[in-house]
Amino acid sequence: MSPYAATLRDIRAAATRIAPYAHQTPILTSSAIDDMAGRELFFKCENLQKIGAFKFRGALNAILALSDETAARGVVTHSSGNHAQAVALAAHMRGIPATIVMPSTSPAVKQRAVAGYGARIVLCEPTLAAREIDAAKVIDETGATLIHAYNEPRVIAGQGTVALEILAQVPDLDTLVTPVGGGGLLSGTAIAAKALQPDIQVFAGEPSGADDAARSKDAGRLILQTEPNTIADGLLTSLGSNTWPIVRDLVDGIVVVEDAQIRQAMRLIWERMKLVIEPSAAVGLAAVLSGHVPGSRVALVLTGGNLDLDPMFR
Repeated sequence: MSPYAATLRDIRAAATRIAPYAHQTPILTSSAIDDMAGRELFFKCENLQKIGAFKFRGALNAILALSDETAARGVVTHSSGNHAQAVALAAHMRGIPATIVMPSTSPAVKQRAVAGYGARIVLCEPTLAAREIDAAKVIDETGATLIHAYNEPRVIAGQGTVALEILAQVPDLDTLVTPVGGGGLLSGTAIAAKALQPDIQVFAGEPSGADDAARSKDAGRLILQTEPNTIADGLLTSLGSNTWPIVRDLVDGIVVVEDAQIRQAMRLIWERMKLVIEPSAAVGLAAVLSGHVPGSRVALVLTGGNLDLDPMFR
């Protein structure tokens, strides 16, 4: 029996379950960025996934796996970002109600996107405690199932399908790199990659202003995030009880980068690859360009492309 919340078998089952609905996103390359990095880089474009982020995979897998009786009572989550949109769309596709608890400070563009997928939005105070309390109220009132953003096993399995695709698309890789926030993508990637190619190295990039995963690895125990502050707003959460053991045991290293490095990496991808990505998606490239990620053939996950464009058009 596996000591972890998800297994390769779970990830393969997730791949089969979501295949009719999720995009198999492309791998793109840039010779200019390769020259800067001094190695071959392969960019997995999850910014081109439905809802503009990898989060759709995990939310869809978790929601499709619910029994009809459970699904009929609906789903709930608390999120201000890509997971909110992912749960809203996945629930819409299954034809079940979804309630998304969002901080009152959530950008209007994100609230519009969630509402556009047919979900009910409950606004709360911008604290984790408030989000959890309001989500619990929805569960008590409706019997809805909580779809956690990263600590739910079927969410982890769904995110692991990214690595399955990468390994099928690009042969002879040395290293896989993802950003890390709550650790769902990193955990799923590590499980899939280490099971299929035990000699591959799995690394993560993490902002210095939200470096709980790096500090946890160094200490050998889970250290929760307290006051995160970074441009990479998708990486503000702490590792969870299910993601931490996987990160602890299977991830080879976490590279901490500054916001200035993240901005530089994001600008490179915008200018050289003509891809719209959000700051969190640039953290992996920032880590590679820092020189602290090994390997001559490295795959990086561009996790999302959901930018708040409202300030540009005021």
